[in-house]
Amino acid sequence: MRTPIEDYGMIGDGQTAALVGKNGSIDWLCWPTFDSDACFAALLGGQSNGFWLITPHEEIKSTRRRYRPGTLILETTFDTEGGTITLIDFMPSHTQSTDVVRIVRCDHGQVAVCMELMLRFGYGATTPWVTRLEDGTMRAVAGPDMVVLRTPAPFRGENFKTVAQFTLGAGQSMPFVLSYGPSHLAPPAPVVAEEALAVSETFWRDWTAKTKAEGPYKDAIVRSLITLKGLVYQPTGGIVAAPTTSLPERFGGERNWDYRLCWLRDSTLTLLAMMNAGIYDEAAAWRDWLQRAVAGSPDEMQIMYGLRGERRLTEWEVDWLPGYADSKPVRIGNAAHEQFQLDVYGELMDSFEQARKGGLASTDGTWDMQLILLTHVAGIWDKPDSGIWESRGPTRHYVYSKAMAWVCFDRAIKAVENHGLAGPVEDWRRTRDEIHAAVCAQGFDPARNTFKAAYDGTDLDASLLLLAQTGFIAADDPRFVGTVEAIERELLRDGFVMRYNTHRTDDGLRPGEGAFLACSFWLCDAFKSIGRHDDATQLFERLLAIRNDLGLLAEEYEPREKRHQGNFPQAFSHVGLINTAFNLTRGDKPAEQRADGGVKPDATISRPEPSSAAR
Repeated sequence: MRTPIEDYGMIGDGQTAALVGKNGSIDWLCWPTFDSDACFAALLGGQSNGFWLITPHEEIKSTRRRYRPGTLILETTFDTEGGTITLIDFMPSHTQSTDVVRIVRCDHGQVAVCMELMLRFGYGATTPWVTRLEDGTMRAVAGPDMVVLRTPAPFRGENFKTVAQFTLGAGQSMPFVLSYGPSHLAPPAPVVAEEALAVSETFWRDWTAKTKAEGPYKDAIVRSLITLKGLVYQPTGGIVAAPTTSLPERFGGERNWDYRLCWLRDSTLTLLAMMNAGIYDEAAAWRDWLQRAVAGSPDEMQIMYGLRGERRLTEWEVDWLPGYADSKPVRIGNAAHEQFQLDVYGELMDSFEQARKGGLASTDGTWDMQLILLTHVAGIWDKPDSGIWESRGPTRHYVYSKAMAWVCFDRAIKAVENHGLAGPVEDWRRTRDEIHAAVCAQGFDPARNTFKAAYDGTDLDASLLLLAQTGFIAADDPRFVGTVEAIERELLRDGFVMRYNTHRTDDGLRPGEGAFLACSFWLCDAFKSIGRHDDATQLFERLLAIRNDLGLLAEEYEPREKRHQGNFPQAFSHVGLINTAFNLTRGDKPAEQRADGGVKPDATISRPEPSSAAR
């Protein structure tokens, strides 16, 4: 039976991440980085495509799991007739190589344990050559890839797998360390599992202790912050949307996309979440990644980039994998990177403005780059685009896209007025006003008292919930209140928000996709901004309740089946959770900061002096 998406937990080391099932099986791992080929791809196929299972070799009576408090160290406890074992899974971030460490500990009684390891490189297509080295290390090699297994457990080859069986008594444990390295080099240095565990726990708890979270949602905020940090590619500061590809928006459907990439669209809300939580190192690294990624001609700017800022993200299909729940195709890369999406220019300008407000020192050339970008947007803001949801159909004049073009010029004006930067403010004011007038004239439906998704239709779009948060319109403006109410009527399904109307069958089921969780958080924020605090709180509590037992969220949720859908865990869902929790509990809220004052600099955090470009 297919493991439900919500039954997985994530471990990671700042370079990649693995998904561990509640059954003790690692079914997804791309090595050595998030965007590498998977060597465990059972998630999108079957066990023949690679997995690593450690489990009791007897009937399991019950299973429970948790993260060690304040860490990304996963513990899965299995109760059997003979006793109880705990499987500890983590990826240390302090070693020279990239490693997966698994420690099986017997808590009481006596339990027989089995281990099965099947490595399949190239997304499950390539069987490696496996040898045993003189020191007992197992080495698996295929092309450029090498993985080594070190364990004191007796293991053997069986049916193209590596297997082991052993028995543990109370107080005993058995470590397994799987390490990746280039095949042309010597095997990675050994990792002492227990020492690595202690160092990793100290690292995570020290990091968590620096975060700023308080109030009734503190635990949820901290868990989402840890998840978000686990999705940061530490060498560059880029943040992947998710560590997976092609988990379906509808089971059995074709809406399956590669999310192991970095989207500009997520930039402002991610930056606000980090700075409000006091994670300034990660915020600065993300801001710097943004600047490097988009450097160059603004007409060549993309909506997404690779972990290191790569621009060539060619989409192709893995035809040998059947997909999760037979949801084909499995896609690698993302063709949407070639789309024109106007809103990302506003996101970029807003990100740099929020960084300035939050006290992040500007780097050389940042403002010069923004000036060139503004000149470009002045000439294209009235063009149709593919929109925030990356429609692969005809381009349209999307309202949210135009509003974000307005944000471009609004933030540029604020940069001059509030930060002493130089620019043609009067020209920007005229363009800003022209955009605003066009959107209000062509993008608003007075008969229904709501903004529309696009000029040429009557359909709605949940991104309209952000119009007040961006400052495009006041939260108490009747047009925005009417928009929130219209979205509540037309896009709220079974208590959660659809991002737009997808095809509906006669029985009322919605085969297009599940509810988009980020949009549900946006409705919480919109409720709060128009004075409906109780409704905001109730919806937020409903969203908290659908997290899995580890506090993780996917991209979407199917409320009737109570199943997570889409790539997992999803950074944008957790960013939404963090910001909404702050919106509901703080005096200075991210929703207000974005439109007005920005994050207040924290005097307790040391930052470099601003460069001349920021003065």
